[in-house]
Amino acid sequence: MHNAQPWRFRYFRHSRTFEIHADFERTMPHSDPDTRGLHIGCGAALLNLRVAVVHSGRHPEAQLLPDPTDRALLATVRLAGSATDDSDLGALYPAIHQRHSCRFPFEDREIPDPVREALSEAARAEGAALTFPASWHLREVLELVQEAEARNITDRGSDQDLAHWTRIDTPAVDTADDGVPHYAFGPRRRGGKAPMRDFAGSRTVAGRDAADFERNPQLALLSTDHDRPEDWLRAGQALERVLLSATLEGLSSSFATQPIEWTDLRWPLRDPMTGTGCTQMLLRLGYGPRGSRTPRRPVSDVLDIQP
Repeated sequence: MHNAQPWRFRYFRHSRTFEIHADFERTMPHSDPDTRGLHIGCGAALLNLRVAVVHSGRHPEAQLLPDPTDRALLATVRLAGSATDDSDLGALYPAIHQRHSCRFPFEDREIPDPVREALSEAARAEGAALTFPASWHLREVLELVQEAEARNITDRGSDQDLAHWTRIDTPAVDTADDGVPHYAFGPRRRGGKAPMRDFAGSRTVAGRDAADFERNPQLALLSTDHDRPEDWLRAGQALERVLLSATLEGLSSSFATQPIEWTDLRWPLRDPMTGTGCTQMLLRLGYGPRGSRTPRRPVSDVLDIQP
């Protein structure tokens, strides 16, 4: 969430094992009080690590939440043998460097069914489900986004989280290694139905334009059967696998987490046919610009190498 990068990696040479730790100092007390979003972000980072390990020719043997007494230790990844059956993961490696969230308008061009199915299969491979709401369900999802946006306008906590993790002043943009810089906000929405969060909030960004967004946005809901920390980590891995796959298919993407941040709005997002599943993420997909690179923390801040 908001490019907070709430993770730390530790590598042990003797056992050829990575540990992924949560950085709970990078939480959002209002928008993510139960750290569900933090776990999803760390799960996405875990998937990228697995992809990179396969790309290097090794097999990533991953274990989620390996120590019940250590809440911050989210996963381990052991480099075990050769990557023999992981070609699908390794093929995603180029997309890690290409994928950026795009908050600019997309074309009103429909995503073909075979591409949608490929993205759904990417989520299934990580133990999650990806569905594309349509008709009345899509209208309901968009109404829930509007309700969340209306609440956020007058919600001090949401405003504080945004203020902390967005960079508007030039010195902050030039020196920050986290957060969302103003050049990645995208234009203000003048028209259209795409569920776009205004990262500027009530603040003014000099030179920022307005634009018309999609009349018929293409959204996808990512869900898991349960709603526990291990499910959040699986959701994060599924999310990143979907995003990397979408990038290789020529798609751009952004997130619409507004209704997921409100407990009473998150529940109605679930599959209306079965009434089951816990929605973990709402994605906007389509054909558009690649999006802007955002800052990253130095490797020395997020990686510790042990003998």
